[in-house]
Formats: sequence, structure tokens, C-alpha cells
Amino acid sequence: MQRRTNKTISMAIGFGILMSSSTLAGPLTDRIAAGEAIRLGFSNEVPSAYTADDGKPTGWVNEITLGVLKKMGYEKIESVQTEWGGLVPGLSAGRFDIVTGGMYILAARCKAVTFSEPIYKMGDALLVPKGNPSGLVNYENIRDKGVTMVTGAGYAMIANAKGAGVDQSKIMEVPGPTEMLAAVQAGRAEVAAGTPVMLKQLADSSEGKLEVTDPEAMPKSTFNWGALAFNKADQDFVEKFNVTLKEYLGSEEMMSAVKKYGYEKQWLPGEAKTDWICANR
Repeated sequence: MQRRTNKTISMAIGFGILMSSSTLAGPLTDRIAAGEAIRLGFSNEVPSAYTADDGKPTGWVNEITLGVLKKMGYEKIESVQTEWGGLVPGLSAGRFDIVTGGMYILAARCKAVTFSEPIYKMGDALLVPKGNPSGLVNYENIRDKGVTMVTGAGYAMIANAKGAGVDQSKIMEVPGPTEMLAAVQAGRAEVAAGTPVMLKQLADSSEGKLEVTDPEAMPKSTFNWGALAFNKADQDFVEKFNVTLKEYLGSEEMMSAVKKYGYEKQWLPGEAKTDWICANR
């Protein structure tokens, strides 16, 4: 009788462990186990994340993501392109598994998604006419001169500008970089705000008519860390992803892959961890 009881207890414990492991596995782990593709969600953000002519995900954030996933043994990938403002809702609704837009890690976003460890650190910059005739190098200048600033809907630059006292009526929100460039070129906005690597791409496409300001002219509070966003239920996958990310980030292999997009070693995130950033940004 005692032997049967011990066997029953052992079976119960084993079943409990199995159930516990199953419970810990998130939707993404289940999708991979079922042979489904990992879906990357991003907006059309050149040069960070966009779709190449052959339909494949490209840009430096996608390159980093694909590099890490490949090292983890995952190469079955699909991409879903949407507007920036639809990335977090789309992730929450299960339309894709990883947001590769290179989002800033912000406290409000940390409540909605789980971020990987950071993949870059950047400050804000401004896109201005060649020669910067109005002398715009930071948000205080925009506030004091009363000019109109354009940026992407949902971008962190909106809160940064408001924090410096820029009136909401002077902030034009558009879907993304293409529309930002068009607004400045058409004179509907005197200046655009974004990350320096994105704005450099826009300036390069302007045939010398526009230039990018030095991010160092911005307050240190505008410097932030960006990462990949995952569904809250996929914590198990994020932990494994972070292990490989730590090995890959800043490696010769990674830097070679992202060089053509303008990503430089100065953008590497340093020692800051996502938990700290969520609490302080």
C-alpha cells in the first residue's frame, strides 16, 4: 500500500511539473513548437525597420533581430508592416510576435509590452533646412521661436517637446518619416524631430537641402534606450532571447551587418538594463 501511494505521489508531482512547464510557455513558444513562423511587426521606418523590394524585413533593427533569432536556431520568419501607432495594439492583439520598430523603452510602454534588453541608446535630433537659418537645435528653440514641429504619431519626441514647453498646436503628427520629410520640404513644418540615424537618412534623400542637428545639443533627458517589444505572455521567450542578444550585441558580426544602415558603435546601449529604464523613463 505504501509503495502504491509513493508511486501515485510521484506521478502527481510529475504531472504538476509538466503542467507548470506548459503554463510557463507563452504563445510565441507554442507557435514555434507548432512549426509556425515568427512574425515581425514594424512600420516603414528607413533605415531602422522596413520591407525590402524582395519582401524581406530589412533595416538595422530587423538585422539585429534576425541575427539573434538565427543564432537561436530560428529562421522561419514573416513580416507584418503597419503604421507606428498600430504596433503596440497589433502586438497585444496577436497580429505579430515581436515589434522590431526599435521603440524607446518608456514607462507607459513597459505597462503594455515586455521589452528585450536595450539594443541602442540615442538622443533626439532635428531635421532643418541647410545652414539651419532659424538656429533650431533643441525643443526650447522650437518653443521660443513658435515654429511648427513635425514628428511621427506616437513618437517619444512629442512628450519631449511638450516637456520643454512646446504647445500642442505647434506639433504636427504624421504617420512616419516619409510624411515628416514631405512636411518640411513643403514648408508645412519648419523642423522635424526624430532619432539622428533616421533623420540622417531623410537628409541624405533631400539633395543637400536639409541637415541634421547635433543630438548633444538636446537635454540629456531626451537620450533614451530602444529595444524590441514582445507580448507580456512571452516572458519565457524574452529571457532566452536576451541571453543570445548579450552575446551578439556589439559583436563584429553584428556591427558588420548594421554598418550600411548608419548604426555606429556610439549607439550601443552600454550597461543600462530594461528594468531600470522602465523605472526611470
